[in-house]
Amino acid sequence: MSRTAGSFGHPSPASSRWPLLALGLAAGLGLGCGLTPGFAAADDALQVTNARVPASDEIGINLPLLMTIRNDATEADAILRVRCPFANFSEKHTVDRGEGAPAKREVKSIPVPQGKTIELKPDGYHVMLLQTRQKLVAGEAFTCTVVFQKAGTKETEVQISRTP
Repeated sequence: MSRTAGSFGHPSPASSRWPLLALGLAAGLGLGCGLTPGFAAADDALQVTNARVPASDEIGINLPLLMTIRNDATEADAILRVRCPFANFSEKHTVDRGEGAPAKREVKSIPVPQGKTIELKPDGYHVMLLQTRQKLVAGEAFTCTVVFQKAGTKETEVQISRTP
C-alpha cells in the first residue's frame, strides 16, 4: 500500500491551505470571520489609571495596590487576578462594615460596573500584594498585570508613592 502526503490522518500541505484561503477570502469580503471594527475599541473601553503602592523599607510584608478603573464597555467586567513582580501573591479584598469593627474579606473578583469609574482604596475594594520580595522606593515604578474577565490582560504601570 503506498502512502501519500495526507496519510496518517493529517491533511496534505496543499489541502490544509484551502481552509485558510477560504477564511482569508471571507474576512476580506466582510463575512464576519475577521476582526470587527469595534474590536480594537473594546480593548480601550476599560482603562486602568493612577495605580500605586506605598513605599516600604521592609521585605516580606503585605501592601495594598490601589488604582482607578473606568469601564466604558457595553457590559460589566471584573478583576480576576493581579500579578506584580515584587510580590509572591495577591488577593482581592473588600471591607465589611457589619457589627463591630470593619474587617477585610477576600473576594473571588472585584466588580467593574458598565459605564462607571471605580476607585480601589483601602476602605473598599482593593488588591493586597502579599509577601513583598524587595524594598519599594518612592518615585520608582514597575509594571503589574491585571486580568479582567472580559477585557483580558492589561499591563499597568504602578507608581511607588510616599502615601497610599
